[in-house]
Formats: sequence, structure tokens, C-alpha cells
Amino acid sequence: MQTKPEVKINDADFEEDTETQVTEYDIVSAPNDFNTLTINSFIEQGAIQTPGFQRNYVWDIKRASKLIESLILGLPVPQVFLYEENRNRFLIIDGQQRLLTVFFFMKGRFPRKEKRGELRQIMNSSTGLTPDVLANDEYFTPFRLQLAKLPNGDANRFSRLTYANLGDHQTQFNLRPIRNVIVKQVSPQNDDSSVFEMFNRLNTGGVNLNTQEIRACLYHSAFFENLFSLNENPKWRDLLDTPDPDFRMRDIEMILRTLSLREGTAAYGGSMTSFINSFCKSSQSKSDTEIQKVTEEWNWFLELADSWGERTFWPSGSKFSILLFEAVYSAAQRLRTEGYNLSTIEDAKITEYGKSDDFAAWSQEGSTKTAKVVGRLEETYELLKNLAVVAS
Repeated sequence: MQTKPEVKINDADFEEDTETQVTEYDIVSAPNDFNTLTINSFIEQGAIQTPGFQRNYVWDIKRASKLIESLILGLPVPQVFLYEENRNRFLIIDGQQRLLTVFFFMKGRFPRKEKRGELRQIMNSSTGLTPDVLANDEYFTPFRLQLAKLPNGDANRFSRLTYANLGDHQTQFNLRPIRNVIVKQVSPQNDDSSVFEMFNRLNTGGVNLNTQEIRACLYHSAFFENLFSLNENPKWRDLLDTPDPDFRMRDIEMILRTLSLREGTAAYGGSMTSFINSFCKSSQSKSDTEIQKVTEEWNWFLELADSWGERTFWPSGSKFSILLFEAVYSAAQRLRTEGYNLSTIEDAKITEYGKSDDFAAWSQEGSTKTAKVVGRLEETYELLKNLAVVAS
């Protein structure tokens, strides 16, 4: 069985923030019984969004068929949670598999397993699933219900049916409601952290989303989309010694940590999670020029790191150190802005520093505390400044 790619990092670098009191929210929630016709229309028109980079559609045809059968029969199905991002624009907090099953059934098409990653990108593009894409047999097969035989051995009367040939049952299916709880945060304003908490506390399909998967759903933007391109840079993959992206997005989280610290620690309050979330929120409004600048800085540093060697940020020898990488990245970008030439820096000096007691003092227990984050970045800056020369 093929194993899923996973980056080789020091798990201690991802030390959990100290538990803090969750903000008290003013939230408005309202139940709505949208019927399947309305749900299909909303998804088709983009009013209900499958948040960018969420997990792929994962249900098989048998599980999907059981949901459709339940709706035809009028049996209750679990409710769905939607977050009202803007007027007439909703993000799916919980219930993606159910809503997409309804959508695919009404289109008469079931997505091929090997194409679901690609289809997810198409669905979140500006064009969405066009009729040509839906008709493409490379992406879809016909959605015919596959239901188990009855206890007496007879076939289920709905087995092999499609939406188009439901006959008299089509109208009742069209009018079947699915309870949708629509949530909107009133206060704090300009802060979507309640959605993060809801994602974090809801069990999705029996497997909780991790912090980065939640973040990817919540803060989708042109900036966030560009992170996936940064993550595919061959020199970055070489540094991680992993050719393929991590299936739980830990490599994306490392990039986010690095970029957020690059912008400065003035707003850092002792929680890396909150700090990165705030960075993601503010980055939703980044212009194309600003995104291009981030990309240029990233590529410049990876060229520099490539001249140092692939094991520079592996001080332990067996694990990549994100704490060392992000500190060196922040310092290098700062020194570059100040006019220093970093080509004189020897990679052995960086690796040696990563093994030192000085760096360990900033990077061990409590590494996300404000004093340790700021101290780690400042000491690394001073180290590189002493190793670099002023550009002529």
C-alpha cells in the first residue's frame, strides 16, 4: 500500500500554545430548511462555497446512495452548518460530503476517485464545474444508485436509478429539506475566530481537521492559494527532503509561520496559532503586487539556502528544524533590506548554531512564548549580521 507523504520535522517545534480563555462571542444562528433544489442551485451559483483546499470529496457510491435513498424516503439526515461570510455567500463548516452528494446526484455524475483533487480545484475556480467538465468521462461516471438487496433477496426498488429517471419520486426528492444552521459572528468585528473555534470543535466525518486544514478552509484567498505554489518550489522540497506535499499540510503551516514572523513580531501575544490566524486574515486583502513580493523573497531565500546545502536546517541530523529555518529566513530578509550581502555566510555556521545551547535555550519548552520567539529571532539576526558583509 502506498504511504502518504509526510515531512520529517521535529514535532517539538510544533509545540501547542498554552491553553487560553476563548473569546466570548456574539453569534447569530438561524435554522433554515433548504430543499435539495435550492441546495443544488446555491452550489451551482457559488452562493454555497466548498472552502478552498478543504478535504476532497471522499464518499464512495454506496454511502452516497444511502443518503439519497434517505432523502427520497423522507428520512431525516444530519444537519449542516454554514457560516455567512457575506450576504448570500456561505462557507460550509460541516456537511460538505452531504451537500456535494446531493449536487452530484442531481447532475447525474459521480466523481472518479483519482480525479477528486483536480475537481476540487476546478470547483473553486472562477468558472466552476461547467457542463463540459461534468460531461467529461475522465472526471465522472454516471451516478446510479447502488443499494444493498433487501433481506428477502429482492433488489432495492431504487437501485440503479439516476436522478433523471426517478419518475414520480423526483418531485418529492426535489422538495426534501435538509436542515441548515446558518451562523454569523456579530462581534468581535473584523474577526472570524468563532469559525475557527467551530471548525476545531466539530467532528467532521469522524476525523477532526487539524489546525492548518481549518485555517486553509477559513482564510482562503489569492494569498493562501499562492502558498501552494511556494510549497512546490523544488528547492523547498529538497530542503525538507520530501518530494511531495505533506497530506496534512504541515509544510504549508511551516511556510505560514515563516512568512508571518518575517512581517514582524510587534503583534505577537504568546500564541503562535492566533498570530498565524491574524496574519492569514490580514493577508486576504494582499494585492497581486504584495503577493508577488512575498514570492520573490521566498524564491530569493531558497536560492541562497541552495548554495548552503540541503542539510543546513537539519541540526539533529534526522529532523528538519522549522524553528531554525524561520529564524534564519526572518534575519536574512531583514539583513537583505538593510543592504547586507549574505553570500559570505557558511552553512556550517548555521547548522552549528542550531545545535548550540544558546539556540536550545530559546527553542525548547515554551518555545511559543513571546520572550522566546522574539529572543530566538533577535539572536539569529545578530549571528547572521556578524557573518555577513555590507554590500558594496
